[in-house]
Amino acid sequence: MASSNQKQSRRDQILQALAHMLETSPGQRITTARLAAEVGVSEAALYRHFPSKARMFEGLIDFIEDSLLSRVNMILADEKDTMTRCHHILQLLLVFAERNPGITRILNGDALLGEHDRLRDRISILFDKLETQLKQVLREKRLREGQGFQLNETMLANLLLAYAEGRISQFVRSEFKLKPTADFEDQWQFIRSQLLQS
Repeated sequence: MASSNQKQSRRDQILQALAHMLETSPGQRITTARLAAEVGVSEAALYRHFPSKARMFEGLIDFIEDSLLSRVNMILADEKDTMTRCHHILQLLLVFAERNPGITRILNGDALLGEHDRLRDRISILFDKLETQLKQVLREKRLREGQGFQLNETMLANLLLAYAEGRISQFVRSEFKLKPTADFEDQWQFIRSQLLQS
């Protein structure tokens, strides 16, 4: 009988194969038959680890959420400066996308077309959490320094997240040629100088 470690590693192997196929087969629908062939197991074996393809996608979404939200919490614990926090959160998103091209197709919804609605809902909720976190970071500047921004924090948080989402979409649309982090530091310096104008 397989140990729980073997079971876990097979689950991880399936998720890694799914992420790899999302990266190498942009625009193609991934079937369980193709995924089983990629992993080197039967479709029945896939279903022993995941009851449905939606659950496989959920496994990758769990990875996305854990990776991003835990690191955002680390940024907030380590950094106190508002603009540094915003920079690091945006950079985290862009670097994560660049290092995980296949998973980025889930992040921008491209890989979820035709899949279960709850998967798109989970990604939408994740972006809502990131936007709320940015809004809170921006709001704390006013509380800490007694001075806010020209635009309200809700609009600014939306603008910053839209920038990151745009770079992520360009990355997917270019079939991973246009790196999300390209020119980020220069663009950030411009955004930062605009935000800090009184």
